[in-house]
Amino acid sequence: MEPRPKSFYVLSAFFVLFLVFLYGPTLTIGILSFQGPGGGLTFPMRGVSLHWFRDLFEQQAVGDIWGSFRRSFVLGLMVMVTTVVVSVMGGLAFRKRFAGATVLFYLIITSLVIPSILISLGVGLIWSQSGLPVHWSSSGFGAQLTWTLPFGLLIMFAVFNRFDRSYEEAARDLGASPWQVIRHVVLPIIAPSLIGVALFGFTLSYDEFARTLLTSGSHNTLPLEVFGMTTNVTTPVLFALGTLTTVFSLLVIGIFLLVVWFMNRRRTRHGSDAGQGLV
Repeated sequence: MEPRPKSFYVLSAFFVLFLVFLYGPTLTIGILSFQGPGGGLTFPMRGVSLHWFRDLFEQQAVGDIWGSFRRSFVLGLMVMVTTVVVSVMGGLAFRKRFAGATVLFYLIITSLVIPSILISLGVGLIWSQSGLPVHWSSSGFGAQLTWTLPFGLLIMFAVFNRFDRSYEEAARDLGASPWQVIRHVVLPIIAPSLIGVALFGFTLSYDEFARTLLTSGSHNTLPLEVFGMTTNVTTPVLFALGTLTTVFSLLVIGIFLLVVWFMNRRRTRHGSDAGQGLV
């Protein structure tokens, strides 16, 4: 067996440092959240307990943790559903060339390069100047869509560029209507990609700070609430909140991945059953 070159060890060390840089802060917060009642915001730890997690579920003197969590969760679901529906419709529309398609595409992508705080400021001004109440479920919802829709559309463009149109042609030859082709052929095939779009939409909304800062009105979402707590909370309860929100995000990702795995397994099983039927 040939010895590994020195570059392998250099690149391996660089990769390990990258992982430490990427996950080190999260692990540090997780460790510090398990401090005892006399714990602080820095090392060394003062005891080990679940005190600060229990404190989260008690009446908080500062902040509205669970109210902000509910708002972020509902807003994430709203953004997720809208992103999936509009992305699929947009992907289907861009399959056929139409006048202004290129200009519209670049206009959609432009929102990704504009600073998020300017998007938040602009949406907030539009709402206030129009006499509409600035609220997380209206102006906040619109501001976050400028962040999630471009990602959803880009994913759909990639999916439909690789889509085999022969499946649609076969369905039309069998007498299927355009809606039946979409419902029974297109959507089942692209379903795993739709799960990915939904995951993008929910997680980007749930974690978004800048685009919600000036568009949420008087009710904070969870990222805004956590930011507000950093200015007046000096106990590890803040770390406990960060640990729980991280675990929740990982659970959401795990559920989406489990759904994709189940769908792929079901499709493989149906395909093998169909093949055995032909034999």
